[in-house]
Amino acid sequence: MRSEDVVSAARLWLGTPYRHQASTPGAGCDCLGLLRGVWRTLYGMEPTAVPPYRVDWRGRERDPALRLAAERFLAEARGPAQAGEVVLFRLGGAAEPRHCGILVSADRFIHAQEHLGVIEANLTDAWRRRISGRYRFPN
Repeated sequence: MRSEDVVSAARLWLGTPYRHQASTPGAGCDCLGLLRGVWRTLYGMEPTAVPPYRVDWRGRERDPALRLAAERFLAEARGPAQAGEVVLFRLGGAAEPRHCGILVSADRFIHAQEHLGVIEANLTDAWRRRISGRYRFPN
């Protein structure tokens, strides 16, 4: 998949409010809902139904669901970070990733953040330290 197509699809979501488990551009989404929506733009139907999940993911520090889904439906990215890649983040000292976004460059990414909605942000050192994996959308 061309990185330009992924970034363009992700930018369509900018300004969408944060809504847990939602995936509707302009109306609401969370970080996973953003990825689901970009997938639908690129491929049509989603590859699988998403089971319910808690808004705070507390008590799920060792739950590999997000990483396993990335490994199942996306391709692992290698080499330097590139636009269009999906990044997974560990948060709050968790062993497994609990947040995701899409790179728009090596230094910026789009993600859905509580209280802010879908934004394009700098990939600061604090975010970089939390990256637990990078993936590409399949061709």
